[in-house]
Amino acid sequence: MVVRKFSFFFLIAALVSTAPNAGAEDYEYRTIRDPRKLTDEQSTRAAANYQRYCSLCHGADRQGYVNDHAPSLRSKSLFSSGVPHEVLRPIQYGRDGTPMGGYLDEVGGPLTLDETWDLTYWLFWQADTERVRITKELVQGDPARGRDLYAEHCTECHGANGEGVTAPALGNASALSHNSDEFIRYAIREGRDGTPMQPWKDILSSTDIDNLTAFLRSRASGWEQSKVVLRDVPTPDQYVINKAGDDPDFDLQDGLYVSSPDLLRALEAKNRMVLLDTRVTSVWQRVHIEGAVPLPYYVDLDDVVADLPRDVQIVAYCSCPRAAADHVVGQLRERGFTRTATLYEGIFGWMNMGFPVVNGKSQ
Repeated sequence: MVVRKFSFFFLIAALVSTAPNAGAEDYEYRTIRDPRKLTDEQSTRAAANYQRYCSLCHGADRQGYVNDHAPSLRSKSLFSSGVPHEVLRPIQYGRDGTPMGGYLDEVGGPLTLDETWDLTYWLFWQADTERVRITKELVQGDPARGRDLYAEHCTECHGANGEGVTAPALGNASALSHNSDEFIRYAIREGRDGTPMQPWKDILSSTDIDNLTAFLRSRASGWEQSKVVLRDVPTPDQYVINKAGDDPDFDLQDGLYVSSPDLLRALEAKNRMVLLDTRVTSVWQRVHIEGAVPLPYYVDLDDVVADLPRDVQIVAYCSCPRAAADHVVGQLRERGFTRTATLYEGIFGWMNMGFPVVNGKSQ
């Protein structure tokens, strides 16, 4: 396949060589050139950033589905169609309503703009695949027919409302705002190799794939993205809440876990505690349990343990519902912190029970 020598950004936006609604048997994607190579220094840094920030959920070998139904990041079909923006944007800004937080520093994450780009390219080169031209044109289909197809084929894994069950959330405003119609269509057609997501081009007609794509796109109707105004991160003198209160008396499951109802009772009783939110700080900015201190799972605890009291009950939570919090609590216990616990249900379970949270400021 001959590659035209256009600029990189022109290529990524170039149209596919056949119409978006061609039949599956006639549909052909043209390949385009690879993105830029990383220097050895950039590649080493990106690999280290992946292990530090991504492996907890996506797996040390990018295999996916280790925690939070985080998708595989070694699927060739993803990186053949998803570089750069469809992969870059969720790294930078996260996925609202899911455990995927934003890792760009301007939204409260730990990575610079250059580091997010390098991580995106590093993931592509690890996938070792060719890129195809993905059109930015709208896919024409019947959303009503697509709704029936979604109910028949997709809800078991992706949820009745696209919320994600054992697979990524599809009814997600940030995902739909970043992903083109053809990116969605390509994922349905080709599946995600190495994952339970099968290629549907051999099961559904091209027209029905268009209908399903149109339905998923319709899920974004009326959804708006708000701009978060960053809160001030608590200082060490603010870590302990209810400083004059009594200590909580938790009956920990397996010597580690406190239930959401027990934690709520302790908060209502004004018990003295430290709450640690172990998610990426950008999602703490959006919503957290009042009084919680952001202490992401990837932080070097040796840099912060001096600020944590050893004579106060510490409760950590995440959205996994426990993986990141368990990781932090385990490290604290290795460093001699004995009064530690993990919130068993995580913050999503906490919110599903109707317990109070503080919403991030937005404008």
